[in-house]
Amino acid sequence: MVRHISNIAAAAALLLLAGLPAHAQQPAARPQAVVELFTSQGCSSCPAADALFTELAKDPKLITLTLPVTYWDYLGWKDTLGQEVFSKRQKLYAKARGDGQIYTPQAVVNGTAHIVGSDKGGIDKLVKEQGKDGFPVKIDLTEADGALRITLGTAPFTSEKPAVVLLLQVSRTATVPIERGENSGKTVTYANVVRGISRIGEWKGEAATLTVPLETVRSAAKADSYVVLVQGDPYARQSAILGAARGPAK
Repeated sequence: MVRHISNIAAAAALLLLAGLPAHAQQPAARPQAVVELFTSQGCSSCPAADALFTELAKDPKLITLTLPVTYWDYLGWKDTLGQEVFSKRQKLYAKARGDGQIYTPQAVVNGTAHIVGSDKGGIDKLVKEQGKDGFPVKIDLTEADGALRITLGTAPFTSEKPAVVLLLQVSRTATVPIERGENSGKTVTYANVVRGISRIGEWKGEAATLTVPLETVRSAAKADSYVVLVQGDPYARQSAILGAARGPAK
């Protein structure tokens, strides 16, 4: 069954994940939506969502991200991919939405709407609703001379607090044999597992360029790609993702 926690206050800033490219990025189709999956190896209802996300990851119109949480580790199996920062990110989303809804498997579309992570029809519907106009902020990524150059376009922006620019490091696939807990004996494959999140800058509605050393982009162990997000400040209840781009595979 879906594992659920409600009314948990958020305690951490929204972070950006950094990844690993080594070549100049070629132009790619602009993503229409970012779909994040909060999952756990200790949750019996999560493998169905994990399997769904391996399929969703094949859609070039989507950027899918898997963020394993840690709050079910006490059930007999410590999630081998889990990080506390992902649990905090999920709690921060719940605080920004104001509904306190925290559970696994939970899918969050474009930083705002949430749904059970194994509900393909529901996810498809949210993607159509949330992504019909695309992201307002255009992001171009270029790798050259040992650095990642991030070019951000202009877009209407009225928030008093600037949006954050996040770098997420990603493993395109990870397979884990689970030895104990609710999923004991299962081997689960995950797609686009986040390995690290870091905040690398701000965006205030105007064109901007950020430069990050490639050695920083590649710093997360086992990451072989990355994603850049422009996202509203969740403390101002502005958690919507305003722009997204994926880096090339390693």
